[in-house]
Amino acid sequence: MSPSKPLIGITVYKSTPRTPPNATVYALHPLYSENVVDAGGAPLLIPHRLDQATLRSVFDSIDGLLLSGGGDLDPAFYDEAASEQSQNIDRERDELEITLVRWAVESDKPLLAICRGIQVMNVALGGSLYQDVQSEMPGASRHAYFQSMGFARDYPAHDVQCAPASRLAHVLNQESCTVNSLHHQGIKRLAPELAAVGHAPDGLVEAVELPGHVFALGVQWHPEALAPRDPVMRGLFEAFVEAARRDEKPR
Repeated sequence: MSPSKPLIGITVYKSTPRTPPNATVYALHPLYSENVVDAGGAPLLIPHRLDQATLRSVFDSIDGLLLSGGGDLDPAFYDEAASEQSQNIDRERDELEITLVRWAVESDKPLLAICRGIQVMNVALGGSLYQDVQSEMPGASRHAYFQSMGFARDYPAHDVQCAPASRLAHVLNQESCTVNSLHHQGIKRLAPELAAVGHAPDGLVEAVELPGHVFALGVQWHPEALAPRDPVMRGLFEAFVEAARRDEKPR
């Protein structure tokens, strides 16, 4: 019998495909699960509309939690009214992911939060967001390099400087990296429990971690799009899955 692999729960988003018309489906870019598999994990997609007991059963069954990218959070979760800049809000997803983050923190379960995920992580633990970095953050550079604007998903947008003694720098084995950038919101007020361990040249927080946790790391970029050709980003998934392996339960 082959050894079991750590089970990695991955959150999904809702999408409305062209066919069939008006249908809503759960979706996820395949690079998320492919990178988990390549790193030695077994992906499990987590749907919405789960009652608390069912969601808890799913959470208890996984060895690690990966929050994927997607639309904007409802600003009500950080006590702000929504501006016209906040788009594609899905409160159902927000509530599910905020709950999962808090459980992962409480139970010391490995957590990797990507793009929207770092924002959920920050809000779940008491922080707030810029509803639009470009218009709200003084001195902000451009961070929205979307495919709809003609940019490749792995377009190298800017550098990130990592805190020297951070888990992030240790995992990447370097103190700076070049990343893609597919977001227009970002961390405004950092949650009290989190440490900011990566910054863009304009000062925007690009990475956070939870000190003392077995593995709780959030990045504002999309490493899943970079990992197929970048061993540094591949190492991020490998470190996460390895942490989940150490946390793996008997099956």
